[in-house]
Amino acid sequence: KMGNAESNAYQNHLSRFLPEEQSDIDGVFDTLSGSSGSAGAKNGKATKKTLTLAALQARQSIISDAYTRESLPEQMTDRLCNGMKSIDLSGKSSGLSEQIAKEQFVIFMSNLLKGNADEKITIIMRMISKTEGPVKGKQIQEFTEDLILSVVHVLSYRKELKGWNLENTRDSASGVKALASQLLSELKLADGTKPVGPQLMETNFDQSIIEDWVYRVPQISVFLSVVIRQGLHVLHSLPDQTKDIVNLVPGCKGIKGRGLVSLFDIPSIIYINSHLPAELQHKWQLLFSSRLHGESFSQLCGHIVNKGPCIVILKDLDGYIFGGFASHSWEMKPQFQGDNRCFLFSVFPSLAVYTYTGYNDHYMYLNHGQQTMPNGLGMGGQHGYFGLWIDSDYGKGHSKAKPRCTTYNSPQLSAKEDFTLDAMEVWAVGDLPESAGTKGKKSILDVDPEAQALLEMAGKSRQSEGLREPVEEEDGDD
Repeated sequence: KMGNAESNAYQNHLSRFLPEEQSDIDGVFDTLSGSSGSAGAKNGKATKKTLTLAALQARQSIISDAYTRESLPEQMTDRLCNGMKSIDLSGKSSGLSEQIAKEQFVIFMSNLLKGNADEKITIIMRMISKTEGPVKGKQIQEFTEDLILSVVHVLSYRKELKGWNLENTRDSASGVKALASQLLSELKLADGTKPVGPQLMETNFDQSIIEDWVYRVPQISVFLSVVIRQGLHVLHSLPDQTKDIVNLVPGCKGIKGRGLVSLFDIPSIIYINSHLPAELQHKWQLLFSSRLHGESFSQLCGHIVNKGPCIVILKDLDGYIFGGFASHSWEMKPQFQGDNRCFLFSVFPSLAVYTYTGYNDHYMYLNHGQQTMPNGLGMGGQHGYFGLWIDSDYGKGHSKAKPRCTTYNSPQLSAKEDFTLDAMEVWAVGDLPESAGTKGKKSILDVDPEAQALLEMAGKSRQSEGLREPVEEEDGDD
């Protein structure tokens, strides 16, 4: 018999789940453990079902359509098992048993899906390393890469990529490494320093440092939640209290059936999307691609003006990929525009977002056909020294940021200060403004987003919403 203290702890964990969630977890455990309860017969507990790594891996291939071996990479199944085994029911550490009891399974689910950083940390430490004690930076890196790879894998496997797929995006392998490096760059030692490069790989990090990191880097918890919900198929269909995974990947419009491979990869889409204003995270729509619409500045302008907030992404001839988020519709005028929600970013060779410094308001600039002012598209810095600049003589650009861009504190984003453009895309984010369908006529809602929000809160449907879909799907007409 379990002692009262343990059964109380178990009941407390169980009570975090709604009744329908409890039955979902019961069902998953029963399915996964199958008949492996008989393995406990040796110690007289034939009735008590347990789970083993071997059973978990083997049974995932035969359980039903919902479970197949491919739903999670093997190394992640292994890590999840180590996490489950690390839950100590006895109060005295007995070393990791190969059998996982139902209580361990439930407490694991409760801590990782409903717990705080403190409750998650022991499990995460064991998922990083089987042995107790501090872990090396290299081990944290391997865990983080496995985690991101598993998220991409399971979302693709469950068809949850919302219009993106591994065929119409850049290869995710470099994106997985880039996002892991970006998350690891937040690891801080007790004295506040952040080790980098080879030093980071060899540094020992104790539990309190990892706990602080998990607390400050929300992606780790979100990714674990996705891997558990979608990978083990638990609580995935029930209303998600956390809401944090709803807009993890934005819906994708405008790329289907066009044979185009985006400059973005899945990890960079997830990361860049998380930095957008919350109301813009649900949908991205392709407005312009140099590969589809031609290498022409007037084509670019024709496709992006008055289309609402946008993401511009480009690749130079050296293979560097970078861009910026424009918080307002692009307008053709010789003045700076936008606001402090704009940012610049890098996707390759490193993944990073650079936000405004407060130094000036040179957020975004678009001009064409003027004698007196520079003609082109720019973000950050100043005329002649933009953080990101595409010349109206299409194909030329610069990223002059020695040592940093004044507006966004970004470094030089391109391989060379003056670069030659290889490819460019512009994505509208959020819903297209009313005016996009009616060529330039601004509705009051676009001028006044508060009025729009009030209408939405009052449940009033916007009349022109229904007219929008054809605009989005005019894929064949470009």
